[in-house]
Amino acid sequence: MGGTLEAPERSDDAALVTRLRAGDEETFAALVDAWSSWMLRLAREHVPSASVAEEVVQETWLAVLEGLDRFRGEASLRTWVYRILVNQAKQRGIRERRTVPFASLAPEDDGPTVDPARFRGAGDPYPGGWRQFPEEWPEQVALTREVREVVTVALTELPTRQRIVVALRDLDGHTADEVCDLLDISAGNQRVLLHRGRAVVRTHLERYFAGTPSRSEVSDDV
Repeated sequence: MGGTLEAPERSDDAALVTRLRAGDEETFAALVDAWSSWMLRLAREHVPSASVAEEVVQETWLAVLEGLDRFRGEASLRTWVYRILVNQAKQRGIRERRTVPFASLAPEDDGPTVDPARFRGAGDPYPGGWRQFPEEWPEQVALTREVREVVTVALTELPTRQRIVVALRDLDGHTADEVCDLLDISAGNQRVLLHRGRAVVRTHLERYFAGTPSRSEVSDDV
């Protein structure tokens, strides 16, 4: 991300809002760059096309700028922006006559799962995370386009609520509490959605890496 603003999602909200209210274009551009991806993902769940979702995100940022004076800090800035986005997306979805309300989607308890022992427990500093990544995870390909494509395909196979929760937690870096607040779901519901969604993604990654030679195998072939 360009500019001097580092990780705006972790910045102090009061200082960030002050800069935005002062018309700091660099701060605003950095924030748009950092947050628009997850905003697009969520908007897309309420409107019929990607192009409409992009319009919703643009409309949301305009609403954010116009409403900054009304931000009181009762919730985090990210949560406040998120709620504006949801309202914008739902209104646009109604106009498009193809809205998909989050709460009306299929039950989250359906779908594959894995042994809970493979995930970190409640007493772990990182509850819900994988205890162990797939064996022979090749460092040289861990962040390649191919891996990202595997994850993307896996996400498309998830029910909508699972997909949103996994994307927010593992792609966008939201905490469990933030996801519960943003989506208005319980902590238990969030854990179930995250666990089942991660199970599917993990299965895809394990299949991918099972067919990818390790570094030692590559060296032996040379």
